[in-house]
Amino acid sequence: MLIIGIAGGTGCGKTTVVNQILNELPEGEVGIISQDSYYKDTSHLTYDERANINFDHPRSIDFELLETHLKKLKKNKPIQQPVYSFVNHNRTGDTILTHPRKVMIVEGILILTNPELRTMFDIKIFVHADSDERLIRRLKRDIAERGRDLDEVLTRYQNTLKPMHDQFIEPMKEYADIIIPNNKYNTVAVDIVRTIINEKL
Repeated sequence: MLIIGIAGGTGCGKTTVVNQILNELPEGEVGIISQDSYYKDTSHLTYDERANINFDHPRSIDFELLETHLKKLKKNKPIQQPVYSFVNHNRTGDTILTHPRKVMIVEGILILTNPELRTMFDIKIFVHADSDERLIRRLKRDIAERGRDLDEVLTRYQNTLKPMHDQFIEPMKEYADIIIPNNKYNTVAVDIVRTIINEKL
């Protein structure tokens, strides 16, 4: 099994890159695991307490469960991937049955901050985008999909997103095997990744 880690700041376009990679590959050969599914269970907290959690800090992620799941997949066993609700800031209690594939892509802003996970990735990719561009994308997404208002998104960006990005996410570039600038010129980098995957398949 080839495991690819794709990281980068919020709104950098990781999903776009994942889709570009998947577009040219045979269906069903590549599985995806999102770090967003592995935020820690916070059922013991009230909604207001959950809303105040710093979700951009590595300690908000249940890395242990994510590692356990990746190890199970490597042993060719299926996993129950948790389902997370950004509206309620908590796991929903549902799970998604995820089967092992020849290639597994793990994507998320903080996945390269964890040393154990880094050793499990055969290829580590960092998607880079300009900070203004990332803020604009984050604003549009949080207002349209997550029911947030402008002030809430901007306050969170200034107080947690930007400082956490500078402290934890940006420095992870040094661990990346490939850095993909997320603009219209990134086709070569995506083609390289696709070629590596195709060789594995």
